Amino acid sequence: MVLERYRARMAPYIDRWVQPWLGWSPAALSAVGIALLAVAGLLEFLTGRVSPYLFFPVAVLIFAGGAFDVLDGEVARRTRRTSLRGDFLDHVLDRYGDVVLVLGLAVSGFSVTWLALLALVSLLLASYMGTQGQALGVGRVYRGLLSRADRLLLLSGAAFGEFLFVLPWPWESRLSLAHFTIAGVSLTVFDLLFVYFVVAGQWTVLSRARQIWAGLPPAAGLPPPPPPPAVPPPPPL
Repeated sequence: MVLERYRARMAPYIDRWVQPWLGWSPAALSAVGIALLAVAGLLEFLTGRVSPYLFFPVAVLIFAGGAFDVLDGEVARRTRRTSLRGDFLDHVLDRYGDVVLVLGLAVSGFSVTWLALLALVSLLLASYMGTQGQALGVGRVYRGLLSRADRLLLLSGAAFGEFLFVLPWPWESRLSLAHFTIAGVSLTVFDLLFVYFVVAGQWTVLSRARQIWAGLPPAAGLPPPPPPPAVPPPPPL
């Protein structure tokens, strides 16, 4: 939700970005976005096995994937091609994008695996809580510290930061620049980011849960299920 506060200021730039893509279908744009994030996740996996310099294209791909994540919804609204199926597809691909990016870092060797998994759980819970309000009739809930745009931008920035840290600077060794030591524990840029994801993610989950709870009718119960469809009688013999 941090970036959402600046959406009005970014509107002129978004308008210019959207114009060349209005002829594309929103589904095609969503496919391009998830493809970019999938390649970024693969390169994350390869950073510890091939070269940490791959974090530079990772940063670019995550940023581009986030741009397309904005683009598909904007094109759908401006061309009046919004639909429930499109909204569903967008949510599914967004969750796959989250999983690919965080798991790629979890197995890259540049983050603590269990911390990455805790961060992934927090991200998925925050997204689930956002749509749970919609499922219960309260409406989509966006409150919190960690929207999708926030985390994609942070992941892109962290990848670029890690790329800078592993460069062979003449005044520092690569190892000392690639890690921070806090209370005797060696942490990378991604570890620090995942700590933030856990804390901000849980804050977002609780904030959204509180908003949904306040919007639900007290002790009203769930509506009765619809009656089963009538079965036509068998044809006479």
